[in-house]
Amino acid sequence: MGKFLTSRAENYSQWYNELVVKAELAENSVVRGSMVIKPYGYAIWEKMQRVLDDMFKRTGHENAYFPLFIPKSFFSKEASHVEGFAKECAVVTHYRLKNDENGKGIIVDPEAKLEEELIVRPTSETIIWHTYKNWIQSYRDLPILINQWANVVRWEMRTRLFLRTAEFLWQEGHTAHATKEEAIEETEQMIHVYAEFAKNYMAMPVIIGRKSENERFAGALDTYTIEALMQDGKALQSGTSHFLGQNFAKAFDVKFTTKESTQEYVWATSWGVSTRLMGALIMAHSDDNGLVLPPKLAPIQVVIIPIYKNQEQLDQISEYAKKLKAELEANQISVKYDNRDTHKPGYKFADYELKGVPVRIALGPRDMENQTAEIARRDTLEKMSINQADIVARVITLLSDIQENIYNKALKFQLENTTKVDSWEEFQQLLDEKGGFLAAHWDGTKETEEKIKDATKATIRCIPLNAEDEEGKCIFTGNPSHKRVLFARAY
Repeated sequence: MGKFLTSRAENYSQWYNELVVKAELAENSVVRGSMVIKPYGYAIWEKMQRVLDDMFKRTGHENAYFPLFIPKSFFSKEASHVEGFAKECAVVTHYRLKNDENGKGIIVDPEAKLEEELIVRPTSETIIWHTYKNWIQSYRDLPILINQWANVVRWEMRTRLFLRTAEFLWQEGHTAHATKEEAIEETEQMIHVYAEFAKNYMAMPVIIGRKSENERFAGALDTYTIEALMQDGKALQSGTSHFLGQNFAKAFDVKFTTKESTQEYVWATSWGVSTRLMGALIMAHSDDNGLVLPPKLAPIQVVIIPIYKNQEQLDQISEYAKKLKAELEANQISVKYDNRDTHKPGYKFADYELKGVPVRIALGPRDMENQTAEIARRDTLEKMSINQADIVARVITLLSDIQENIYNKALKFQLENTTKVDSWEEFQQLLDEKGGFLAAHWDGTKETEEKIKDATKATIRCIPLNAEDEEGKCIFTGNPSHKRVLFARAY
């Protein structure tokens, strides 16, 4: 299994592509740029959804659903928004097919042209704010705190499973507020929700920061981001939260009557994470043997594998294994007992290692005789023999240790690959030789940012929220700078 993977050192991109397919997470669809998420991959996404959905609801949000199709005219109402998405839109122009009169199969019926084309949603701000106009009349109708779980389409030319596909799954929050301060508070709250999820569930350290003007969401006044560092030294934007000001309220004429009986435009936010988090999870932790999953998101936390030569031995092992499985499940641990006779234990060991199952328990005749079991942890590949009476308590501790160890390993990597840079020469050299986050001074202009990107393919990932004021000189222009920002090459 894992031994058939290209090593990360040899070809990181190929390693990633092979791992996604061989671990049965996803595969390419017949539709170019789209993917099929397989049951094991979808089980991880479901766990992510469940946790995030609970976090959203604890912060007062409700789920709703809005249409997949958006009238083209809606996009023309917010100029920067349409400019940001125009090149990625899939457009529906007709509503009917028919048999070709010349016998050449099915064709689009030219007489079934839509009066107005429909855009397959790349994001839902426009359709939602058109809807909010009907929902909001008074300050009593605010705030509106809505989230939707949906699919979106952004027509990508270069695609990679989970990281960049023409269609992907995500959640998008859209909130409406009476005051600017309330909307900004919501924007900041949600980026911290994402950061908490990344740390406590994905075991992935992230930098919280604000995007530069060049990198902001189309139509936003301010964009907050969490940025993670992958093992190849590239950054991955893992979640964003946008302060939209009154831009969409003005575009769709969404006003409310204040307590003082005046008319004001509503203040807005939007925020989202997508199946790109699956890519982050894979690249942040996995190794040359396969996936390494944090226990909190692993579909199978413990697998029990019997080793036997005859039916009598299997029966004895199975009786104990099923009892052990029930005891572990009583402690909210997901367990699989794999007693298939179609595959040998060695195959199963390699398969579950490839799929990143955090804990493996092997039970053989000698274990049953000695009342022991062999336990292996996926993160370090360490094996240990323990008494059967201690298994449940040991597994509970082990899952917690693995979750913590995976995070600490990723944090150590992030810290070791975050470098302060003070010269253009050093900046270019480190990008090519080391990668990672480069903390450098920038003069704050769009022009300089674009020139650095053109020269190096590195972008400003964020202006960290915890960045202290520090006088310095821009690495590219030498002009004054008051704060370091984080540059990196990114997915």
